[in-house]
Amino acid sequence: PAHRCAVRADRHPVHRCVQAVLSFVAHGLDDFRAFDPPLRYPVPEGASAQCVYFRGGNESDALICVVLTCDDEPMRLFPLGARQALHVPLRITEELLTDRTLELHVAAPAGIEGTVVVDLGILEL
Repeated sequence: PAHRCAVRADRHPVHRCVQAVLSFVAHGLDDFRAFDPPLRYPVPEGASAQCVYFRGGNESDALICVVLTCDDEPMRLFPLGARQALHVPLRITEELLTDRTLELHVAAPAGIEGTVVVDLGILEL
């Protein structure tokens, strides 16, 4: 069962980023896989978090999809066109509680290899 975390009154919001430039080999658009090394953000004890933006760039010649998961469940899909970039300001609709883990994965047509730039902005409360 979900529980509300206690956020200290003296705690100030902290901006966090999950960002990297990574190579990938795809296994299919319906088979998303974690990046290597994994791009994870665990919500710290006593805090909550909110995603505020996603930016990404795809240097491959194919459409790819960056998948934001929360505790291994897909949460958001960010399609990146061939040799395209994307900036998505995210409305704050979810409050992610203590002990939740965000992770970025990639999906693309099987056999596609490429490099992707990702930047996920998070506000830690």
